[in-house]
Amino acid sequence: MTSTGDLRLLPSVDQLVRLPRASEWVADYGRPLTIQAIRSSLDEARSRYPEEGAIPEKEALLNRAHELLLEWTAPTLRAVINATGVVLHTNLGRAPLSQAALQAVQEASSGYSTLEYDLEAGRRGSRSVHAEGLLQQITGAEGALVVNNNASAVLLALSALARRRAVVIARSQLIEIGGGFRIPDVMKQSGARLVEVGTTNRVHLSDFEQAIQEGPVALVLRAHRSNFQIIGFTSEPTLAEMVSVAHRAGIPVVDDLGSGSLLETERFGLGHEPTVQESLAAGADLVCFSGDKLLGGPQAGIIAGRAQLIGRLKKHPLARAIRADKLCLSALSATLLHYLKDEAEREIPVWRMIAAPLEELRARAERWVEHLDQGETIPGQSTVGGGSLPEETLPTCLAAFHAHSPDRMLARLRRCDPPVIARLQADHLVLDPRTVLPEQDEALLASMRGVFNQN
Repeated sequence: MTSTGDLRLLPSVDQLVRLPRASEWVADYGRPLTIQAIRSSLDEARSRYPEEGAIPEKEALLNRAHELLLEWTAPTLRAVINATGVVLHTNLGRAPLSQAALQAVQEASSGYSTLEYDLEAGRRGSRSVHAEGLLQQITGAEGALVVNNNASAVLLALSALARRRAVVIARSQLIEIGGGFRIPDVMKQSGARLVEVGTTNRVHLSDFEQAIQEGPVALVLRAHRSNFQIIGFTSEPTLAEMVSVAHRAGIPVVDDLGSGSLLETERFGLGHEPTVQESLAAGADLVCFSGDKLLGGPQAGIIAGRAQLIGRLKKHPLARAIRADKLCLSALSATLLHYLKDEAEREIPVWRMIAAPLEELRARAERWVEHLDQGETIPGQSTVGGGSLPEETLPTCLAAFHAHSPDRMLARLRRCDPPVIARLQADHLVLDPRTVLPEQDEALLASMRGVFNQN
């Protein structure tokens, strides 16, 4: 800045926008946004003048304008490296898509598609066919419907089948999940009337029988407690027992599974997570589950079950408001194909991470430490996350680095390109290879070296 100044000496917007640097910005950002940035830079200089008593040089004004352009146009939704060890990290977008799913999205978005067009008949078709057939083959369900998330799936089922009528649910299942999604609130929004039975820790089959006898009842709902446990003096009837009681009275059962696993989690050293196939085999009339949790696909809500009930849901006005778009359907269909071809464990990133052998994880962590020439490897635990398998962990090997200011180091990693999200453990910054995609290793190491060089 000049030591003295007069606001009349400030250059005009027109003078600055004619300079070579600004001309380049016009090509990159457009003239209106460039002018807005220059004007904002000048306004800031005017507001600081009474305190500073100096006029910034043109170069300083342009530098500030460029900072504003970068700030205004920087994307807020960015790819990151997840080194936390939380496989389904809700804040980081949950399940990463498989290469086949990414390719399917690219193909569906690069031009026109058969979203609602029947090539064989040469006329309008239905978007529901793109995933329904695959879901029928994989789960054995008579029909299926895809909406934009599982909360919508539950809301649609209640709205279409139980509006102004009673829905029976165990008091132990009146859950709240992330973002304040509460089962009682969803029932209220749908117009259904909540009938809670049993107590917080113990629910008996007779509780359901009594509620049905006192009727009339439209639905029996089971909500899987996917993100917490009730332990100790507890009891609860099985889904099959609930179905038996409900069906004797001609009442359908809706099972809200949440995470929606299609594979047996016990195979990977985890506790049992109910599968969609199990719920249908137990007699549930409709099963609602997510596409972006243990299924490993895009955000979606999936309803599978009896064709007659699915048909009613498809015709409900709410179905159009919450329907899935072409990008979701293309990614979901590609993900479901992995299950149909018995390659989910190999091709879907979520299952590849869960199934990763400890020896492989240790080798990667050791390679990171060796390349960075500092740190050590220590045993640790990964978690599934995403509201699935509460308290369940998987053994892993961590790359651990001592830091004088761990929080500052975490902040510096978040400012890298791409940002690295790590965690702290006993005053060490730790990186878990389980959730770092193999193709991200070099970018991770480059970011770590850059952060170490700042110290």
